[in-house]
Amino acid sequence: MKTNSGIALQELVRKYNVAAPRYTSYPTVPFWDNEQFSVQGWKQSVYHTYQKSKDSGISLYIHLPFCESLCTYCGCNTRITKNHKVELPYIDSLLKEWGMYTAILKEGAPLISEIHLGGGTPTFFAPEHLAKLIKGILAHAQIADDASFSFEAHPGNTTYEHLDVLYQLGFRRLSLGIQDFDTLVQFTINRRQDVADVRRVMQEARSIGYTSINFDLIYGLPKQNLKTITETINESLILNPDRISFYSYAHVPWIKPGQRHYTELDLPQGEEKLALYTRGKKLIQEAGYLDVGMDHFAKPDDELFIAFQEKRLHRNFMGYADRYRPLLIGLGVSSISDSWNGFAQNVKRVEEYQQMLDQGQLPVVKGHLLDAEDVIIRRHILDLMCKGETKLTNGFLGNETILEKLQEMVDEGVVRIEVDQIIITSLGKSFLRNVCMAFDLRLQKSKSEMQLFSQAI
Repeated sequence: MKTNSGIALQELVRKYNVAAPRYTSYPTVPFWDNEQFSVQGWKQSVYHTYQKSKDSGISLYIHLPFCESLCTYCGCNTRITKNHKVELPYIDSLLKEWGMYTAILKEGAPLISEIHLGGGTPTFFAPEHLAKLIKGILAHAQIADDASFSFEAHPGNTTYEHLDVLYQLGFRRLSLGIQDFDTLVQFTINRRQDVADVRRVMQEARSIGYTSINFDLIYGLPKQNLKTITETINESLILNPDRISFYSYAHVPWIKPGQRHYTELDLPQGEEKLALYTRGKKLIQEAGYLDVGMDHFAKPDDELFIAFQEKRLHRNFMGYADRYRPLLIGLGVSSISDSWNGFAQNVKRVEEYQQMLDQGQLPVVKGHLLDAEDVIIRRHILDLMCKGETKLTNGFLGNETILEKLQEMVDEGVVRIEVDQIIITSLGKSFLRNVCMAFDLRLQKSKSEMQLFSQAI
C-alpha cells in the first residue's frame, strides 16, 4: 500500500516504529534535570503558579496504588496485596500530603476544578474509605462551579456502593479498564472481567446519574489478532460508552518485569500491530465516535470532543482533559505534579512515602524546573498533541535539526506546512509521537543508549 506521497506505508511503519515518548510532559521524565531541581524551588513554583491562576482552580490527581492481583501488561506503579488494612493508613498519608500543599499555597480553602482517582485500582478501597478521603480533601477546599470529578474502576470489583458514594461526593465520570474481552488475551495478561461485569457497572452508573463513561482498550497485547480486536471493539460499541481510549500497548519488560510472563513472539508488531489499530479505529469511527488528539475517541456531544473542537483540549499526566489548569497537584506514591514551569514526582514505595510524610517532608524525590527553551518546545508539543497543529510563530524553529526532520515529514506526507502553521495530516496521526520527537531537543541531545520508551507503533 502506498501513501499519497508515493512512499510505501510499510516503509513509514518501519522507519517510525522506534522507541518514543507518549508526551504527557516535556521534558519527558528521563530527561529531567534533577541536579538543578530543589524541593524549595518546586514549592516556590507551586505557590507562584497558583497565585497567578487561583481563579481557574487546581487539578488534583490522587494515586491509589493497591491491586489484589497483577495484570502483567500494566505499566503503572502498583502494590499487589489482598490486605485491605493498608487502606486507612494510606488515606491518612494522602490527607497529610494535601495539608502540606495547602500550607504552600497559603490558602485556607483553595479552589478545586478537577479531581481524578487513578491507580492501581481505586475501587480496591472500600466505599466508606474513599468517602473519608474525598471528604478530607474537600474539607480544606472550595469546589469550582464547573468542577469535573472522575475515577478509574475495575469492572470486576466496582460495586453499586462505590458508584453511589462517589456520586454523592460529586463524581460524574468513570473510566473502565476493559483492555480486551478475549478470554485467551485476558488469561495471558492475568486480567479477568467479562462483559456481564461491565454491563452491570454501566447500568448501575447510568441509573445513579453518571454522565460520562470511558472505556480503556489496548491494541498490541499478547495473543491479539484482527479477529479478537474486532470482537472486542464490537462488544464495546454495543455497551455504548461516551468515550473510548484506544491505546498502544507499551512493552517495557526491563522496567516492568511482570511483562516477562510472555515473550515478544506473543506480541503483534510493526504492520501487524498497526493493522489492529487501523481496524479498531475504523470500527470506532463508523459507530459515530470522533477522533480526539492521540488514541482518544468521543461522541460529538461529549465534553472532550467539544474541547477539541474549541481548541482548549489539554494533555497532562492524567491523559487528555477538557480543561487546562496551570497547577496540577499529584498526591500519593509516584504521582507527578505540574506547575507549568516545573514538574515534581513523589517517591514510588509506599513505606518511604509514609515515612517522609511522618517526618514532615514533602515526599518529592525528583523533578525539573523548565528553562525558556523547554517552555517553547513544550508549547509546540502540547499544541501538536491537542490541536494537531502548531504555529511557527510560537518560537524556536530556526533550529536546523527540527527543520530538517520536519522537511522529511512534509516529503512523506506526515505533516504539511501552511503559511505559519505545521499541521498533522490524516496519515500523520498514526505517527504523532514521531512528529513530536522532531521537536524534542533534549531527547536528540541525549547520549543514552538505554531504551527508555515503548515503540511508537
